[in-house]
Amino acid sequence: MCLFCDLATNSVLENDLCYMIFDKFPVAPGHALIIPKRHMETVFSMNSAEWAAAGELINQAKQEIEKTQQPLGYNIKVNCGKAAGQEIMHAHIHLIPKY
Repeated sequence: MCLFCDLATNSVLENDLCYMIFDKFPVAPGHALIIPKRHMETVFSMNSAEWAAAGELINQAKQEIEKTQQPLGYNIKVNCGKAAGQEIMHAHIHLIPKY
């Protein structure tokens, strides 16, 4: 079973191809994850429609974060593969507020 495939029903935001949740182990308040609904191991397998959908959710997630937080900036981060620090082998993009 894939944790991110199972969490799709608990999304904060979503569109046809991706969804957003807040990280259960955030590195900063408001740390969000943008996750494609289709199971794939890394973002290198995302097609152009999934990249566009993820981009839309990144911008929507930023607005959602700013409802309760006042970050000074953001990091957008992707880990691809265990050697890069990926812990859940389902593609995902981190949106990390910086203070």
